[in-house]
Amino acid sequence: MIAQQYPSQLLERAVQEFAKLPGIGRKTALRLVLHLLRRPADESQHFAEAIATMRREVKYCHTCHNISDTDTCPICSDHRRDTSTICVVENIQDVMAIEHTQQFHGLYHVLGGLISPMDGIGPSDLEIDSLVQRVSQGSIKEVILALSPTMEGDTTNFYIFRKLSDSNVEISVIARGIAVGNELEYADEVTLGRSVIDRTPFNGK
Repeated sequence: MIAQQYPSQLLERAVQEFAKLPGIGRKTALRLVLHLLRRPADESQHFAEAIATMRREVKYCHTCHNISDTDTCPICSDHRRDTSTICVVENIQDVMAIEHTQQFHGLYHVLGGLISPMDGIGPSDLEIDSLVQRVSQGSIKEVILALSPTMEGDTTNFYIFRKLSDSNVEISVIARGIAVGNELEYADEVTLGRSVIDRTPFNGK
């Protein structure tokens, strides 16, 4: 019979759940759980309620697929934004990263990933068709491809370029101030901001 690792099965279960989070090992998970145990009970209750409420009530914007508390996210509903420009990003973290630069004032389109045959992710698994549909409505003048400069990012860029090639829109890509192979969300704000400003036309090569 294997000895129980922790003095409490409830503690062990909590550690196991925390350890499922990305970047959290069992030692870190144990520290987090013990921290919660040391705090007043109402703090732990508020923590649990915040997670449960978020998971139950968070929505995805029906236009750009960013997270939101409502059907339309604050960015899409902001009349001060440039509605003629769409910045295409891989995930929600990239929206946050670009917004923090305060250099872009258009709209976004979150793909929900990148084309990666090795991982079994194809175009149909991403929000590419909805992007094409947004462009086809005729009010978009420029689509900025702001994907990470990786093999998967370049593959996705090229696929989107081909899908929009018959549209009367300018297609540009962020400048390569971001090192090749780097994830967009980890770039510093100055470099990322300049990359958006200094974007160049995308020619599919």
